Amino acid sequence: MKRIILSSKETLTAIRVGLFLAIRQVKRSSKWTTLLITFIMTLTFLNLVVVSGILVGLIEGATVAVRERHLGDIAISRLKEKEYIERSTKIIAAIAASPDVESYTERYLQGATVEANYKTRRRETDLVESTGTVLAGIDLLLEDKATGLSKRIVEGSYLEQGDYDKVLLGCNLLIKYLGFESTSMPALKDVAIGSKVRIKFNNITREMTVKGIIKTKVDDIDRRVYMTDSQLRSMSGRTDYNVGEIAIKIKSTANADEVKRSLVSQGLDQFATIQTFEEGEPKFLKDIKQTFAMLGSMISAIGLVVACITIFIVIFINAITRRKFIGILKGIGIDSVAIEFAYVCQSLLYALVGTLIGFVIVFAVLKPFLDAHPINFPFSDGILVATIPGTFTRAGLLFLATLIAGYIPARMVVKQNTLDAILGR
Repeated sequence: MKRIILSSKETLTAIRVGLFLAIRQVKRSSKWTTLLITFIMTLTFLNLVVVSGILVGLIEGATVAVRERHLGDIAISRLKEKEYIERSTKIIAAIAASPDVESYTERYLQGATVEANYKTRRRETDLVESTGTVLAGIDLLLEDKATGLSKRIVEGSYLEQGDYDKVLLGCNLLIKYLGFESTSMPALKDVAIGSKVRIKFNNITREMTVKGIIKTKVDDIDRRVYMTDSQLRSMSGRTDYNVGEIAIKIKSTANADEVKRSLVSQGLDQFATIQTFEEGEPKFLKDIKQTFAMLGSMISAIGLVVACITIFIVIFINAITRRKFIGILKGIGIDSVAIEFAYVCQSLLYALVGTLIGFVIVFAVLKPFLDAHPINFPFSDGILVATIPGTFTRAGLLFLATLIAGYIPARMVVKQNTLDAILGR
């Protein structure tokens, strides 16, 4: 027991001496060297957090867009064997009566073809530009309240009540926005605001005027043609009021699973597929999110290795240039553990300061800024995905790597012969 107590006292002494030596070394070191190392550690921390956060945020931005602009917190769609959602009016009444629902939108859907240049063809044998699309008949006010569709108009203006024979085109129906021509994804040329297009479905042909162009960065929406629900019902001869899909936005205090259970408990799942956003989220988004998270981790790992090498070189050079001083310390009885601990503390101090600066940059500057001003990627509005627990985990990895990188060179120098170190041999 006495040996254990003595050993504990020696360890405590070694720690105190090591801390004293570490503080002394930092104070006497070059300010520019200290700033440079701290800067490197800050960049390493930012690389660990920001690079992977931006890569995941790129896909997270696409996920948010699908949720806010298309599916909502709860998506209701037709059963596989049905053409539309049966008993739609009953389902909509239940949704409207729910105290947890903030807004919702109902859409009539109809597969169709949209054509252009049919008036400007030089010969009757010339092909008409056409592409497949989905007609979406919407209640203008409900749709805008639930998804903010009017804010996604990049040309022209939003539809108004009474806009008959006027449509909104998704931007991916136009070569101007799609950016390329492809037989697998045909698009229309020379279509602008005020242009006439021809809509065809079920032996029905109707000429309509383009009033606006929509760009939401959600493929399902950007390949659609929007018109008022009353006109689509009239064109298709629909009098049953059964819609194709319903998107529900719930209140911030509500739980999507509970709202879904409430709808299911009323037997509404007999007439439609009811899913939370997580259940209905497109699989390709989940796969890409996982892929980008892996890429971010790989890039972060490379940055971590670079930081380790940097700390190793700095501590090794520092220890080599102070071999004589280390030899004298050992000669006067300073435990080698205290000397090693001093260099480890020095490297951890650099990591601590760099990490604290990085935390401030990430959570006080970058994340709020990118949340308010997302990065305008071609297919999403990229944000920075960074959580406190995840960031602490990465900071822990940085501290562990720094500890190892600081200990190894210090150990290599300290274990040399004391007399050789003092004489510089």
